[in-house]
Amino acid sequence: MPPRTKPLRKDAQRNRDLLIKTARELYAARGLDVSLDEIARTAGVSSGTLYNHFPDRADLIDAVFADRAATVVRIAENALAMEPWAGLVHFLERVCEQQAADRGYNDLVSRRVPQAPPTGEHLRGYELMQQIIERARRSGALRDDVTLEDMAFVTWGTARTVEATAGIRPQAWRRHLALMLDGLRAPAAHPLPEPPLRPDELVNAMRECS
Repeated sequence: MPPRTKPLRKDAQRNRDLLIKTARELYAARGLDVSLDEIARTAGVSSGTLYNHFPDRADLIDAVFADRAATVVRIAENALAMEPWAGLVHFLERVCEQQAADRGYNDLVSRRVPQAPPTGEHLRGYELMQQIIERARRSGALRDDVTLEDMAFVTWGTARTVEATAGIRPQAWRRHLALMLDGLRAPAAHPLPEPPLRPDELVNAMRECS
């Protein structure tokens, strides 16, 4: 049996909740490059208090976005209840909507940020995404050569579009996504000049974006 975690004192729990709330607001407005010291200062607590709760940036990011994995799972489950192509479109649109609404989440999905090891919900999300893609391929709607790793191009491309157009045309990413979706359709398929990225290559590419 794992050891029981001692409950936090009320004041300590209040500080932890305040830090998460403050970080979530700052990340959503400005992205993940906000410093830990600034988060502590904005929350009105000492940097030492922040580091007591979150020894490094990965711990805080994990706490702030802990609910996102569950949200992705729910989106994927809804997508799997739809017709295959409509389900793929639904999944990508809902995930991209989250990117557009939150600069911190946009950063999280478009570059490798230090995080805690994946939880069961993270792994479940990847499993469901693979099912969405395989089902769309089997239906003949999605081109046969698309892999799960290719979906990174969708999130990366949307992330950069969101960054560039958020203050000009906040919904411009929808046009970008629609263009990419047309390229994923089987009737539009032409031979691709390069093989898909391997999972390890994808990790290295995300590290380059950090």
